[in-house]
Amino acid sequence: MELNTGDSAWVLAATALVLFMTPGLAFFYGGMVRSKNVLGMLMQNFFAMGILAVLWCAVVFSLSFGNAGNGGVIGNFEFAWMKDVGPALPAAEGFFGTLTISMVLFCAFQMTFAIITPALITGATADRMKFSAYGIFISIWLVIVYSPIAHMVFAGGWLAKQGALDFAGGAVVHMNAGAAALALILVLGIRKGYPERPMPPHSLPLTMIGTGILWFGWAGFNAGSALAANGVAAQAIMNTFVAASAAMLGWLVVEKVHAGHPTTLGAASGAVAGLVAITPCAGFVGGMAPIYIGLVTGAVCYLALNIKKIFKFDDSLDVIAVHLVGGVVGTLLLVLFADASINSAVTHEGLFLGGGLTLLGDQALAAVVTLAYSFVVSLVLAMIIDRTIGLRVTEAQEEEGLDLSQHRETAYATV
Repeated sequence: MELNTGDSAWVLAATALVLFMTPGLAFFYGGMVRSKNVLGMLMQNFFAMGILAVLWCAVVFSLSFGNAGNGGVIGNFEFAWMKDVGPALPAAEGFFGTLTISMVLFCAFQMTFAIITPALITGATADRMKFSAYGIFISIWLVIVYSPIAHMVFAGGWLAKQGALDFAGGAVVHMNAGAAALALILVLGIRKGYPERPMPPHSLPLTMIGTGILWFGWAGFNAGSALAANGVAAQAIMNTFVAASAAMLGWLVVEKVHAGHPTTLGAASGAVAGLVAITPCAGFVGGMAPIYIGLVTGAVCYLALNIKKIFKFDDSLDVIAVHLVGGVVGTLLLVLFADASINSAVTHEGLFLGGGLTLLGDQALAAVVTLAYSFVVSLVLAMIIDRTIGLRVTEAQEEEGLDLSQHRETAYATV
């Protein structure tokens, strides 16, 4: 293999697009919280871009992609402190031998995934998590939860060897973050006054701007995961766009029937749910499949909003319904639509293409392992932090708001 400048140019652009998604996520979530907590939400997401990037370079990239292709559950320290991660092509043999981009560019692209995944959790814990506890949690979580899941799925590890397909992170990113979010909120408890006190979004325009940035950046998230400027990337970018469109429509139709009005928050949530669901499928399906996946996901994720009411937990901004459920739906719908004519990595085609249900066991295994591992380890980690420095702000600080209590700043100055 030779370094391909066209592939490199595309992955460079995709890396920038995915990095831009984390500020987009900050706006998406920031608009949904009350005005006294908006800076707290923005700060948590921007802080993730700082601490997690440093940890990625120091050790997490190596734990995720070291000893790649070995079929194991975690990497090693061969790339720790960026050893042998430079501008040249990786060695020709092994897992990295098919790359046409430099090792350092591959590392940078994967780093953007590692940054946004823990940041997704902030939507569930909004309004009540102590900033210091958040920083410690996501730092340790990246090392002990994200890296083994990434290795098992993205780096030719155990789940990949079993036959699981995850093009850009249905398991590694969305189910992983969703399970961790559920564990955290069970330890944190509900917000003061929830659910009796109304806690409406303070700025839906900010949320809509964030949605637009996420939708834009997701082109790099999914199409960039082809790691080349090729037909798979082209298919992935098309699938990404139309799945989000269809999911937005599916969400709004069900919302109109159920609640009487299609809302801007519903449009934003539906689009993001579609982006989540198409993530594991983006480079493996074609034709009308992404539209069908989006329509089903939009409806299912809207209905999944009832989960927190049934089980009486406080998922502030519906991370469970959108990311955990959306990730599971996309991962399992791939069983119906996987198409070897789109991508030769599909060894077992979907049911609707004559492949039967062979892929179901592989996809279900990836979902169960990801959800169980992330939930259990995240729960233990949250309990340890809670019993040492404490996870949650005091009642007085929560009433004052995270902006003032954690950062001594306000988003909206009054004159």
